[in-house]
Amino acid sequence: MGGFGSGRKWGKPTVDDRRSLDVRRLARDGHLTPGTACSWEWTRRGEVVSSIGFYVQCDRIWLTYQHQERGGEWRNMSYPVILDRTPCHLGGQRVWWRCPARNCGRRVAVLYAGEVFACRHCYKLAYPSQRETCDDRSSRRANTLRRRLKWEPGILNGNGVKPKGMHWRTFWRLQAQHDAFVNVTLTGLARRFRLLDN
Repeated sequence: MGGFGSGRKWGKPTVDDRRSLDVRRLARDGHLTPGTACSWEWTRRGEVVSSIGFYVQCDRIWLTYQHQERGGEWRNMSYPVILDRTPCHLGGQRVWWRCPARNCGRRVAVLYAGEVFACRHCYKLAYPSQRETCDDRSSRRANTLRRRLKWEPGILNGNGVKPKGMHWRTFWRLQAQHDAFVNVTLTGLARRFRLLDN
């Protein structure tokens, strides 16, 4: 969920605006064994909204799906995406996609849906945090500290008490950081709504 100012009209689309295929998750779930044929589904509120089929070979995956461009005819898509592997420092290998978009070939962990599945650079996608204002970022950091302190979410709910088992010194440090982030957030909001000069 974006904060105030997030959304497409405020800048380029983000990675959250597209369906994605994460090669790390496929590897973790055991879907990258050569000879594997299965499908992946995306759901919204428990209902399947999109799916893709894939067949795994040693060094590539064949993706199969249907694509519709802006209300046009559905087209059947089928093409290979090369898998790249790099050694890990403590043994084993890490798997990567090679972006299948024309003239790209970047080694990436995540591909994003479109006419073809491609990297975020090809689709010019930003991360949501890149669209945050200073006060959005401060609000997010304050709420992260609130979770750590086991306080009620939301910076307007006031400070809570020291969690059981936490050292006082740690508590005071985290509370001071939290209060500084809250001050930045409230100052930014006041400027945004022209409650402050400058």
